[in-house]
Formats: sequence, structure tokens, C-alpha cells
Amino acid sequence: MAIQPIRIFGDPVLRMKAQPVTTFDKELRTLVKDLTETMKDAPGSGLAAPQIGVSLRVFTYHVDGELGHLINPVLDLSEEQQEGDEGCLSLPGLTFDTRRAFGVVAKGVNMHGDPVTVEGTQLLARCIQHETDHLDGIIFIDRLDREQRKEAMRAIREAEWSGDAAPQVRVSPHSTFGRAL
Repeated sequence: MAIQPIRIFGDPVLRMKAQPVTTFDKELRTLVKDLTETMKDAPGSGLAAPQIGVSLRVFTYHVDGELGHLINPVLDLSEEQQEGDEGCLSLPGLTFDTRRAFGVVAKGVNMHGDPVTVEGTQLLARCIQHETDHLDGIIFIDRLDREQRKEAMRAIREAEWSGDAAPQVRVSPHSTFGRAL
């Protein structure tokens, strides 16, 4: 297990649609462990594989004491909505009021390929939606209305990390089947 550098807003991997996981092996288990350790170290409520430069449909979460991961998620969202502060490890220190579904049923598989269903409301639902968005190349500020997005972009430009050089691309220790940048 190793803590990995988190990719920051502006890195192209954050805008790519991640590829489905098709091989469930030791390398995938190592990826899940690395995601978990990196998320806990940050600390964060969730972390998607693209945020550490691996373009695969995998994310981890740690909400209200519930620690887990989901691979190849498919979401069923409630019609009821919630508003609340949302942040992202790829936009350090910034939060914006974001509308999300209040509840979610997420189906996918675990690192062994076994079927998994995660049901949640409020913060867990928000986290699962946020991390699944990362797998589709969507960043939470994309969900803001026009005025909020302008405010978010202004905050990003003023952030101390804004304009940092894109991280140097390194060879992943995990097999990415040619899908990592």
C-alpha cells in the first residue's frame, strides 16, 4: 500500500471517462488499497481512481464510519433532492453549495468481482454521486449554476495551488491496461 499524489483541477485525466474494470487481480486489490490509504491520509470522504491518475471505474469512500469501495458503479437516484456544501480533494480547500439527489442505490462489484449494493442518503449519497461523476470525467463544479460556476472559477484562479504545473506523469505500479495517463 502506498499513498499516491492526488491530481489537481486542470489535470486532463480528471476530464476523461474512465474505463470499466474487467480484470480482478492483485493489481486491482493494490489499487483499492492505495485509494483507501490516500483518501484517509488526505483526509477525504471519497476518492476515485482518476484522481490518482488511473483511468478505471473504481472509487473508495469513508462516510459516517462506513469504509468501502465500489467498482463499475451504476446508480439509481432518488427524486428527492438535497443542497449542501461539497468539496473535492482535486480542488483543495474549496467548497460550494451543490444540488444532489438525497438518496442513492449504487450497484457494482467489489475488488474480488462479487456483486455489491450500497444504499445511502445525505452525505453517503452525495459522496457516491460525486465519486461516480469523477469516473465520467465530471467535476462537481460542473453541476453548479452559471453564477456559482463563475464564482468557483474565480476561487480556483485565486487558490494557492492554481496554475501549478501538471504533475509529472509516472508509470503506475498498477496495470492500467493502457488506460492511464
